[in-house]
Formats: sequence, structure tokens, C-alpha cells
Amino acid sequence: MVEILYQDSDILVCLKPAGVRSTDELGGLPSLVRETLGDPKADVRTVHRLDQVVSGLMVLARNPRAASELSRQIREDQFQKEYLAVVHGDPGDGGTLTDLLLRSKAERKTYVVHHLEKGVQEAVLDFETLGRTENLSLVRIVLKTGRTHQIRAQFSSRGFPLVGDRKYSLLDDGCPIALWSHRLAFLHPDTGNPVEFRAEPPRIKPWVRFP
Repeated sequence: MVEILYQDSDILVCLKPAGVRSTDELGGLPSLVRETLGDPKADVRTVHRLDQVVSGLMVLARNPRAASELSRQIREDQFQKEYLAVVHGDPGDGGTLTDLLLRSKAERKTYVVHHLEKGVQEAVLDFETLGRTENLSLVRIVLKTGRTHQIRAQFSSRGFPLVGDRKYSLLDDGCPIALWSHRLAFLHPDTGNPVEFRAEPPRIKPWVRFP
């Protein structure tokens, strides 16, 4: 079952569990939402994605018009996505990370590169460090671009891999990846009014190390 935080005739906001794909397939989030609603024919459409291992807030469209409008907002940078992460080390108080990223489909991995070539895309994010404990830091991240594995690749390339990230870290933390979709803000596709949703990460390792 999926925890649904809000729904109306145009949108549905829920918490995606870790290990679930965002796309509409057997076992994917839209499929699980339909099961939760008890309606196998419910119109539930993915308009943005989270990595399969990542959990937290997602908004789904409930009809074609809403899906089109939300997709437009994402393309035109009117859709705000904010994350919380726990990283190894101390990345500083905050700032902007700008990199060139190259996605390897064969390895299913994203690399920071230093030269423009085919398939390379610019990636930008802002971050702020909210807390520190032992050798870990809690950071708030605002994405300016939405590249695959962007947060994970950008922080790990600087020596600050995310806790629990088995793809971009050699450390065995013994816990799920500490990356959480924390806040979504956009214009309601029907009314045009600004809406905002927030959710806190679960009180499990390593989140419990930060008050």
C-alpha cells in the first residue's frame, strides 16, 4: 500500500517507497497507487521521477490535461523539487554545484566529466548544510536541473557520497540510501494556484542522528 497525502480530481500526492519504480508498469508506483485506491482502472500518470532506490514525495496526474500542464511546468522550471540527504564528510555550509554529467546506459551510472561531448548535460543544484554529527552532514538540496542520479553523482565526485548509496560509494553503511524527496511546489493544474507539499524522512538510520 502507498501512503496518499492528498488527492483531488487532477492530482494525487503520495510517498513513493524505496525500491519501487516511478514508471507505470507492474509493481511501479502508478500500479501500486491503483491498488491502494482499489480501482485497477484509475487514471494515474507519472509526470516526474525518483530513482528506484529513493523514496519520498511524488505527485501524479489524474487526467491527461493535468499531466500536460504539470509536464509544462517541469520543462519551464516552474516545478520546484527539494531533497534532504545525509552525506559522508562535510561539504561546507552550502553553495551551488555545477557539473557536466555523462550517463552510461551500459553501466546504469552517471559520471562527472570535464569536456563537452555527445550526451553530456550540464547539472546544477543548490545545497545548504543543516546539521553535522560525527563524520556525517545533513544537507538540503534544491535541484535546478533534473539529470539522472544527479545528486548522487555530484556529491560523490567531490568525496561526499550519500549514506547508503551502493552505486556511488564504496562504504557499507548497512542502511537504505539517505536521499528523500522532501518538498514539492507547483501551480495546481486546474486552478493555477500555488500549492506546496512537505514530508519528513522516516526516523531510521541515519536520519535519527539529526534532531
